[in-house]
Amino acid sequence: MTTAAAPALLHARVLDWYAAHARDLPWRRRDASPWGVLVSEVMLQQTPVSRVEPVWHAWMQRWPTPSALAGAATGEAVRAWGRLGYPRRALRLHAAAVAIRDEHDGQVPASEAELLGLPGVGAYTAAAVAAFAFGHRTTVVDTNVRRVLARTVSGRQHAAPSLTRAELDLAAGLVPEEAATAARWSVAVMELGALVCTARTPVCAECPVARLCAWQRAGRPAYEGPPRRGQTWHGTDRQARGALMAILRESTSPVTRASLRSAVPDDLRRERCLDSLVADGLVEPLARGRFRLPGEPGEQGEQGERGGPESSERAVDHQAGRDAG
Repeated sequence: MTTAAAPALLHARVLDWYAAHARDLPWRRRDASPWGVLVSEVMLQQTPVSRVEPVWHAWMQRWPTPSALAGAATGEAVRAWGRLGYPRRALRLHAAAVAIRDEHDGQVPASEAELLGLPGVGAYTAAAVAAFAFGHRTTVVDTNVRRVLARTVSGRQHAAPSLTRAELDLAAGLVPEEAATAARWSVAVMELGALVCTARTPVCAECPVARLCAWQRAGRPAYEGPPRRGQTWHGTDRQARGALMAILRESTSPVTRASLRSAVPDDLRRERCLDSLVADGLVEPLARGRFRLPGEPGEQGEQGERGGPESSERAVDHQAGRDAG
């Protein structure tokens, strides 16, 4: 199949498959608010649906509108983020909520241009919210879409390591003309990539476009591009940062450095990770070597500072991906 071949047939088969196999996710339902869609898109970045769904429900129950979240301390947003990972997303979502409250009368803006003006909202999220919350015709490209189009249209096992102009042009050229169909097409291709055309073990026997697939028709040639490196976790600073954040989330009062030692015994790594968490705005340092989540109440007369009586022990080093939804 080439990029010009039978787009209408491709649309029909993918959309028919989606109608029969789409997951019933709360942010896809008719009663989902634009705010709920925005929250889901931020949470789903590099995080599986199975982990996002319970947190999304809790988040929406607690902060059903942008103004509700904007009125909360940033530390509460970080705490509610739980173990979703990449907790800076909680800070960005809180900042976006403040901007929506203060600059858009508490309503999520509908245009991609205005969505791009929100803190922490990039091209993908702006396009996804415009399409899925407001039904606009736009080009929504995530890793699942890239993989499906790379195989089905371009005949490659994997997409390029990073998004290219050619991929964007290809995806844009396949978007149906009618706005509502275009939005449904975008989510349907994502779902196909998440459930069938997966990265490691595609289930080609269940694929609705297997007979149209250029990669299948070419004999499923192996990937010949740059090495694909998976993200490691164990023994990394990411793991250590997560362990430190877990202790801070679980505490309702400032945490001492001694308490944090139990989470990360390696002094150099612990202090390096603390410094990076402070630099990222995820942790506030207090006097006497204590720490808390940002914006939470402190003790009367307390002033935040990095360090305290134990600051001489520090080894200072200030150097510090979406499942289909």
